Amino acid sequence: MNQATGAFQPLRADDPPVVGGYRLAARLGAGGMGQVYLSHTQGGRPVAVKVVRPELADDPGFRRRFGREIEAARQVRGAYTAELIDADADGVPPWLATLYVPGPSLTEAVTRRGPLPVPAVLWLMAGVAEALQAIHAEGIVHRDLKPSNVLLAADGPRVIDFGIALAVDGTSYTATGGTIGTPAFMTPEQASGDETTAATDVFALGQTAAFAALGRPLYGSGSAVNMLYRIVHCEPDLSLLPQVLRPLFARCLAADPAQRATPAEVVQWCRQRLGADADGGGGPAVWREVAGPQAVVPAPVAESTPAYPQPPVPAQALAQPRFGEPQPTREQRRSRRRRGALITAAGVTGGALLVVALAWSVMDVRDRIGDRVAAGATASATSPAARSSSASVPGGSSDSSSEASGSSGEAGDGASGDGASGDGAPSSSGSSSGSGQEPRPQGFVLMRLDAKSSLSLSGSDPQLEGPEGDVRFGCKSVGCELWGEETVFIQMFGAHGTTLDECRLLLGSTTRHSVKLAAAAAGTEICMKDAEGNIGLYVIQTKSTAIPDLAFLQGDLTVWRGAAR
Repeated sequence: MNQATGAFQPLRADDPPVVGGYRLAARLGAGGMGQVYLSHTQGGRPVAVKVVRPELADDPGFRRRFGREIEAARQVRGAYTAELIDADADGVPPWLATLYVPGPSLTEAVTRRGPLPVPAVLWLMAGVAEALQAIHAEGIVHRDLKPSNVLLAADGPRVIDFGIALAVDGTSYTATGGTIGTPAFMTPEQASGDETTAATDVFALGQTAAFAALGRPLYGSGSAVNMLYRIVHCEPDLSLLPQVLRPLFARCLAADPAQRATPAEVVQWCRQRLGADADGGGGPAVWREVAGPQAVVPAPVAESTPAYPQPPVPAQALAQPRFGEPQPTREQRRSRRRRGALITAAGVTGGALLVVALAWSVMDVRDRIGDRVAAGATASATSPAARSSSASVPGGSSDSSSEASGSSGEAGDGASGDGASGDGAPSSSGSSSGSGQEPRPQGFVLMRLDAKSSLSLSGSDPQLEGPEGDVRFGCKSVGCELWGEETVFIQMFGAHGTTLDECRLLLGSTTRHSVKLAAAAAGTEICMKDAEGNIGLYVIQTKSTAIPDLAFLQGDLTVWRGAAR
């Protein structure tokens, strides 16, 4: 996929703002695998984020192959490769991030200025061959080396997308007629369906360099069928190439893979022809001329406070009413329910039922938010009596049971039917309405997790310096993960303002002791439960996993002690 800087295109309305924790700044281009975006690491270094297109992402075989290839590609380190720094084959959608190369593709450079001079072609072949050495050393065959996959930085070429073609092969997308790769730059063994090896990449190197020297594909143009026929059955016409380059091209483009030059031989041959320039540092001047002036890379997207994720309630907010307002009493809660009942009664005429339902929903949401912030209660509109009789239902059931128990004393605060004393506190009568009290949430702001710290849901101070806590953070997997030996986790996809009831319900059916963070971003909510029955809700605010050794996670934590049922 091309990440050239010919033009930074603005994001479109249907583009995601964040992928795998990377805030997208611009569109870079597209290719056979999907769309490419510009983003930045936490330290501000530009990266190219490549998002897999849906028709590939829906293929289970592609995901398996993609996962294997990115694990291998993470090991590739070379001066002439665009390093893979992050990826998630299981993401929705799958994606990968490589270091951004500030320069045009070979295709763009040749289209703009015409064929490259012989010294530039020699520097190109030496650099790409060195990149192939690093790629092949990790057991990877590129399989899709072509001019658009060679980017021209100011200090030399960079090879991108190594190994991706293998993941794409065999998917339903290719089987239904989609084309991955360019027929003009395929090899005889690929066109014939034979085995591909490291020698396949050397043939592609010859074709790519010939394009740079001629300004057009070596095997001509036309339909894909005609080009593939010529590649398999015809000898390439080397007479149009500069005389000094023909012997090397003949070795690279040999029909028999066993007769082709190795990448090491290509590097040595080019250095010999470059002579003193090879040792005198003459490459950068060549590349500055070929690549042209560097484009100004857009600045990182500022990290803004999420507009809709609801942060946990700080501990100090639980100790006193917010903005001087008294905490809501039982009678105030009843008043809200009576208000809802009046609205419902007023709307029982024809088509007004829909309006009433909407009014009830708006009032219910407003009351839930007010209760959670001002009173420290869970974000649920049910009373304690309702929860005690229907705890298995998220959000509680109707209020009929509490209203029925309080019908004989609704005019007075001390009615025995409510199970409450005159001040609204639960009585000692042991009635069911008084036994359903939910634990109060405790809020902790900006809890940090890294390789040297952990969290505990049972202590008064959750953040611990060391591994004593059971909630830990590590980067043994791609994208890092949260894990615990006795703690279970579940990520609330698409959730914002998750309630205790929702955490409790979903944690009751999970046995997963880890959660991968590759697809997590700011605002992601994760429910967790420890062996003592404490439940926590962790809302990610900052995630930095681009460099595993320095990776960390920072977020807000809400804890409900002994909340599991």
